Amino acid sequence: MAEHNVGGGRRGITAAAVPDLVAKAREGDARSVGRLVSLVEDESPLLREVMRALAPYAGNARIVGLTGSPGVGKSTSTNALVGALRKRGQRVAVLAVDPSSPFSGGALLGDRIRMSDHLLDSGVFIRSMAARGHLGGLAWTTPQALRVLDASGFDVIVVETVGVGQSEVEIAGLADSTIVLLAPGMGDGIQAAKAGILEIGDLYVVNKADRDGADKVRRDLRSMLGLAERPEGAWKPPVLKTTAQTGEGVDEVADALDEHHAWLVESGDLQRRRVRRARDEIEAIALTSLRKRWGSVGSGDRLDELAAAVVSGDTDPYAAADELLPEER
Repeated sequence: MAEHNVGGGRRGITAAAVPDLVAKAREGDARSVGRLVSLVEDESPLLREVMRALAPYAGNARIVGLTGSPGVGKSTSTNALVGALRKRGQRVAVLAVDPSSPFSGGALLGDRIRMSDHLLDSGVFIRSMAARGHLGGLAWTTPQALRVLDASGFDVIVVETVGVGQSEVEIAGLADSTIVLLAPGMGDGIQAAKAGILEIGDLYVVNKADRDGADKVRRDLRSMLGLAERPEGAWKPPVLKTTAQTGEGVDEVADALDEHHAWLVESGDLQRRRVRRARDEIEAIALTSLRKRWGSVGSGDRLDELAAAVVSGDTDPYAAADELLPEER
């Protein structure tokens, strides 16, 4: 089911066609999966029908976030991890969130070349999405795209985020397991402490382990993680080494993901994470709908009037906000 940034084919889709499209996606038709993701990216009016049709089938896929600074080898590592998961018989989808093109708003696809090993594999689906300026490293539509892939029957969905530094911690709220990727020679030990990524990782992977300094990065990470206060029974993130270019150490990463998933299930944390994720998704949809309502005819003018009244001191921001919000029932 290989796909690489299918962007066409969504024109002419009607509400009546949605059930058939969902059925074909669940049967493994890559084109149908791609068209559903395109509807998400386009913020199509059909999304309500799509999500209603998908709801009974979602909630089975494991979502793995892979994040790290630019240059640590995220795409190469994703490619190697997909290979390890496929050897275990798992169907894998990759959602690669890229920087937006300043000209077209689309995803920049240079890194996808590094995942070309799987382009002809029917058990792998690869899709790039544009972050479109979203500072967290993820497009706001990412949760809906994940829901499409989940309901389409994939066992594992890997979300590879754009390397944007400190804001990248957003991935932790989206994934069941978060892999933080580091590499020697980039000051990553210090950057990890600064960026707060020591708080978000479930697995830490030092890539490019064949380079000088890899062991030091690993030791530094272990030392810093050892200082963290964790409650009794909490998961202790392992620090692993890989050379993604050759595949060395990647099977150990897949093993660690299995161990973390087993811990999530046993501890009940998997359910808690997923409820929190659904809550964030609902909130994002509600806020987006509200903003669109403000942007409808007349609302924008009213917002400008209220803003001017706040500046002049005729009202305060809370009172002005109350005028924009629907009355409480």
